[in-house]
Amino acid sequence: MSATQLGFTGMPTRLFTCTPSRLATWLDCPRRYRFVYVDRPSPAKGAPWAHNSVGAAVHTALASWWSLPTDRRTREQAGRLVRDKWIGLGFRDDAHSDEWRDRAATMVERYVDGLDPHDEPVGIERTVAMRTERLAVSGRIDRLDRRGDELVVVDYKTGRHVLSTDDARGSLALAIYAMAAGRTLRRKCLTVELHHLPSGDVVTWEHTDATLTRHLGRAEDIAAEASAAKAAGDDAAFPPRPGPMCGWCDFSVHCPEGRAAAAPYAPWAGLAPDVAPATDD
Repeated sequence: MSATQLGFTGMPTRLFTCTPSRLATWLDCPRRYRFVYVDRPSPAKGAPWAHNSVGAAVHTALASWWSLPTDRRTREQAGRLVRDKWIGLGFRDDAHSDEWRDRAATMVERYVDGLDPHDEPVGIERTVAMRTERLAVSGRIDRLDRRGDELVVVDYKTGRHVLSTDDARGSLALAIYAMAAGRTLRRKCLTVELHHLPSGDVVTWEHTDATLTRHLGRAEDIAAEASAAKAAGDDAAFPPRPGPMCGWCDFSVHCPEGRAAAAPYAPWAGLAPDVAPATDD
């Protein structure tokens, strides 16, 4: 008989294992959380998104660029890697995909022009993890830099959303990455950066120990809510949160409330207007 069945007092609480993405999904919509993390098998998703294809190709190309020997970390290699890693899903047609492949390659070429190929990052696509008394959280950082004696979390963005300081300051994911990186590598890590490749903007925020602690408390509260909902075991514990963002949901076909709140967007609607026409015509 297990300790749980015996009901021993003082036994440690099972840790809630998660990623920042899992926590964010609960905040966005408990019903979508259920579809992704609870239901097995998970309901079928809708069509792939073109902006996800762009993001995946760009992230993979940049990771591959940093793995090259220093003398091959050039603008030309960056563009070539985007084309080699291209994912042609979610676009209007092959011509649209080819157009965006070239635009994404140019975007990455422009970005690496501002990088020092000799300034070796501490980590590329680095997985970090940490535990508290209530959760075990892990995540993968796009790039981890060393600036002086401190670490800096760098997160690449390729979407249409124009970033602000609030995005960096309020990002639960970036805060968790900073805390986990600091604990994993035993080095101070308070600064987080969002690098928006379409516009070339870099948004920076420097946390304090206090702000990171507040983010951690928020993460533990979210974990407790999601854990309690799963323990309840009924649909009422996973209510939808209908709104304008429902048009972007992978599972809108399974959610009447979401479809009533917002019509589904075209798979290519999330492409950044900075580098692509804003219309779908």
